[in-house]
Amino acid sequence: MSTVGKVIRCKAAVLWEPHKPFVIEDIEVAPPKAHEVRIKMVATGVCRSDDHVVSGTLITPLPAVLGHEGAGIVESIGEGVTCVKPGDKVIPLFSPQCGKCRICKHPESNFCCQNDSLEKPQGTLRDGTSRFSCKGKPIHNFISTSTFSQYTVVDDIAVAKIDGASPLDKVCLIGCGFSTGYGSAVKVAKVTPGSTCAVFGLGGVGLSVIIGCKVAGASRIIAVDINKDKFAKAKELGATECINPKDYSKPIHEVLQEMTDGGVDFSFEVIGHLDTMTSALLSCHAACGVSIIVGVPPNAKSLSVNPMLLLLGRTWKGAIFGGLKSKDSVPKLVTDFMAKKFPLDPLITHVLPFEKINEAFDLLRAGKSIRTVLTF
Repeated sequence: MSTVGKVIRCKAAVLWEPHKPFVIEDIEVAPPKAHEVRIKMVATGVCRSDDHVVSGTLITPLPAVLGHEGAGIVESIGEGVTCVKPGDKVIPLFSPQCGKCRICKHPESNFCCQNDSLEKPQGTLRDGTSRFSCKGKPIHNFISTSTFSQYTVVDDIAVAKIDGASPLDKVCLIGCGFSTGYGSAVKVAKVTPGSTCAVFGLGGVGLSVIIGCKVAGASRIIAVDINKDKFAKAKELGATECINPKDYSKPIHEVLQEMTDGGVDFSFEVIGHLDTMTSALLSCHAACGVSIIVGVPPNAKSLSVNPMLLLLGRTWKGAIFGGLKSKDSVPKLVTDFMAKKFPLDPLITHVLPFEKINEAFDLLRAGKSIRTVLTF
C-alpha cells in the first residue's frame, strides 16, 4: 500500500536529554512539503559528533532525532523537487548546497548559508518546522539530516542522488566521516606529492585523512594517537609511522619537529581537543607548514594563540565536510569508491541492527570501534 502523502509511523532513536541513552520510540513522520524529500533509511554510521550532543559538548535543540551519516532510498518527494525521484538511492547532506548563496558561488568554500549546523542550530527544516512527532510532541531535526530513524525528511538542497548500484551500508560513510577526512587532505590542505604529514587522532575521520594523504602522494604520513591498538589499521591505510605521545617525556610537537627537520608540511587535528589543536599547529614547520582543524571543538571554548606562531609563514585552517561542495562531490566520491579508487571497508569495524544504537555508542566511547554502521 502506497505511503505517498501519508503520515508514516516508524521507529526512531530519540535523544530526549543530554547524558541519557537513546530511546527507540514509535514516531510519526509527516509527508514532505514543497522542496522536501522523504527517505527510507537503509544504513547510518555512528559519528563522534552525534556523541558530542549526548555529552552536551555540542548544543542542539532536544528532544531530537540525531544521526547525519546515512544512506537510503527516496520514498516520496514534495512539490517542486527535481533533483531526485522516488526509488533513487541517496545520501542526506548535513552540509547542504543551495547553489545560490555567496558561499556556494565561492570556488573554495562550501559552508552553505542555508546550513543548520554547529553555530546556531535550529533543529528544523528550512521552513522552521520539523516533520517528526512522538507521543503528541514535535521532535527536532539534527543538522538537516536525522538519520537515526527508519524514515526521515530533508530539504532538497540537502540530498544527493548516488550510483544506483552502490552498497548503502558502506557508502553511508561518505555522508560525513570519510568525506570530512579525505577532503581535508585533498581539498583543504591540498597535500602535495612527496610531502610529510602528521595526523592527530585515528578514528574514522583521522584514518580517512590518512587515505587522502596517501592518494595525494605524501611520502611520510605520521599517525599520532594514545591508543596503540589503532596503529595497525593506520598502517594498513597508508601511515608510514605511528607514535604514541605517552611514550615520550617531551611534548609531542617537539618529537615531530625533530623527526621532520623542523616540522611536517601538513598536520591535521582530528580529535576536537584544544591542546591537540595547539600541538598540531606547532608540529608543522614554522615557515611553510599548514595545519588543519578537522575535529569539532568543545562548545564555548577558546584558544589563546601567540601570533608569532603564524607570523613566519604557518597557515592554520579549518573546514566543514572536508571543504567539499556536498551535492557536487558526494556522487563523485561514490563513483570513485565504486571504481576502487579508495577503500571504505577497513573503516567499518562493526555492523549492528539499528535497535542496538546504544551498544554502538558504547563501542565508540570505549575506543573499540572505528565506524559502526547501523542497518534498518
